[in-house]
Amino acid sequence: MYKIILLLDFAEEYSKSLMKGINAYSKEHGPWVFCRMPLFHRETVGIGGILKWALEWGADGIIGQLYNDKEIQTIVEAGIPLIAQDFKERFAEIPNITGAYHVTGQLAADYFLKKGFLNFAFYGFRDIVWSRERAEGYEARLKKSGHKVHYFEHKKARSSELWYYKPSSLSRWLKSLPKPIALMSCDDNQGQHITEACRQLGIRIPEEVAVLGVDNDEMICDLSDPPLSSISLDAEKGGYESARLMDHMIRNGTKHFYDIVVEPVQIITRHSTDIYATHDDHIASSLKYIHQNIDKNLHVDEVVKQVPLSRRALEKRFFEITGYPVYKYIFNLRIEKFTQKLLDTDMSVFEIALDMGLADSKNIARQFRQVKGCSPSVYRNRYLTGKQK
Repeated sequence: MYKIILLLDFAEEYSKSLMKGINAYSKEHGPWVFCRMPLFHRETVGIGGILKWALEWGADGIIGQLYNDKEIQTIVEAGIPLIAQDFKERFAEIPNITGAYHVTGQLAADYFLKKGFLNFAFYGFRDIVWSRERAEGYEARLKKSGHKVHYFEHKKARSSELWYYKPSSLSRWLKSLPKPIALMSCDDNQGQHITEACRQLGIRIPEEVAVLGVDNDEMICDLSDPPLSSISLDAEKGGYESARLMDHMIRNGTKHFYDIVVEPVQIITRHSTDIYATHDDHIASSLKYIHQNIDKNLHVDEVVKQVPLSRRALEKRFFEITGYPVYKYIFNLRIEKFTQKLLDTDMSVFEIALDMGLADSKNIARQFRQVKGCSPSVYRNRYLTGKQK
């Protein structure tokens, strides 16, 4: 029965999801005993105090946010297995719970490109790894399409400061941006900063600024006005794999370790990005029709009937604006909707296919495998249980 100290921010949805995964592993391979140590202990007693308690309690391991404290070496030298949730930068001497941050940024860029945006912005922190690398992935993908990114980066404000409600450099930046613009924030907290600042300034969301966050913290996303779209992360699987690594380190020593990489799962679209940014009315009508009818067995010919254009003319203009042929856009959106239903409901593949107006469930399952690299059932198990079957 291992004794594990958890030094996490239990108010954050991300940390709660990590804990779900850790707990799932402990129930399968334990039971383990947990000491939930609030983050303020790190501030009040420091690394030395945490180590003192760990030794007195007989802790077998520590998982937590450690803010790149240089004194971390004292815990390493004491021989207590330690896994850090990266914050400012990754540790080199111990394993990190980190993320596929570049991939997350690329996912956001592709999402906005498919919506026809030509102007792009990023709001976050240059001196924090998870924000910086999300921005790098976002910008790299957009540069390939010939676009630049407008940046606003600030030092982390204290939680008591509500500066984004007041006239500020952020206000001036938001007013100066070309409109309409697609804005990725480094996380949901910062995304809500943007929606609140825009509301104060009378900037319309999503008509003028479309805002996308990261973490899919449902409480924050729903508190946002309008509700915030966000990229969901497989943090529960990250927690499960972190516990597996901790088990290995306790049994075999801390010499050999690896980082746990939390992957993005999908984009949850809410009102803050529910728009198609194009001045071409025919393409806007086509996109609106596709999105409104994706739960039917939609074909390109039906889209062509919605606009006074030949199929060839529509295809040419559609590709110029979205970067995809009409059939491919429909295919991608259908897989996206199928994936969302797969994770948000307990319907079978057959039932989801029927719900989307598709008569052949085997065909959508085959298409899903082509895109995701595994069957729908394996995908569902992987992302809903926090572990790979």
